[in-house]
Amino acid sequence: MSIFIGADTRLLVQGITGRDGSFHTEQMMAYGTRVVAGVTPGKGGQRFEDTVPIFDTVAGAVRETGANTSVIYVPAAGAAAAVFEAADAGVRFIVCITEGLPVLDMTTALPFVDERGARLLGPNCPGLISPGRCKVGIIPGNICAPGRVGVVSRSGTLTYEIIHQLSTHGLGQSTCVGIGGDPLIGTSFIHCLQAFQADAETDAVVMIGEIGGTDEQQAAAWVNAHMTKPVVGFIAGQTAPPGRRMGHAGAIISGSSGTAAEKIQAFEANGIAVMRRPSEVVALLRARL
Repeated sequence: MSIFIGADTRLLVQGITGRDGSFHTEQMMAYGTRVVAGVTPGKGGQRFEDTVPIFDTVAGAVRETGANTSVIYVPAAGAAAAVFEAADAGVRFIVCITEGLPVLDMTTALPFVDERGARLLGPNCPGLISPGRCKVGIIPGNICAPGRVGVVSRSGTLTYEIIHQLSTHGLGQSTCVGIGGDPLIGTSFIHCLQAFQADAETDAVVMIGEIGGTDEQQAAAWVNAHMTKPVVGFIAGQTAPPGRRMGHAGAIISGSSGTAAEKIQAFEANGIAVMRRPSEVVALLRARL
């Protein structure tokens, strides 16, 4: 079992003929993901790699192929419109890889997605992977291994490092989720923790946060109140100066609530073991499994 994606995923790629869309579609197909359709306006009727039908609209693709998941590789100027189109067409799970979306666009896209009963992952995220089953996005499949540790992260690169540490030491993953580091995102730490808690094939969770905002503090409180599975954590940006953005648009300290020290304190106060460097993840997990 996995969270959000799995054997029943029928994937639609928005922007399938672009540079990033075509490259990562090949990677997802090679991994075994069932890519059933692509969408590029004006290129309807063509085929990607001679197998995947391309449509002019998401509605047409969903109607003809039964796609239930979409991944978006559309440039930032049109990415919010792609989210609107996918949700309006009845896609239940939308993954937006695109970075640089204006925050104002997300203030309208997020409620639109919610009103239609869909889920958005991202934007500005690496997507997710259920090792050995399905990959949606850009997480490298070769560093993953099937197993029973869930991973959820705001940082794409740190996600890869943690996954590599786990796989190298024989700790496979159930699902690895990159939620994105923008100020407004569709799927939070808590959403992922709820799903991992309910997943019978996840025994423990690694949560990777970073400076900025209070999402990690809220997630830590939820873990303390509801989580029965062990959680270990890491906070990136421990040496970041206040007032300066570090990497993601949301990774900026304003006041005291967004500092690494405050987040680490919240983790420890709520029973989450904190690693000071990614290489400590294996020892922390093994001590709790």
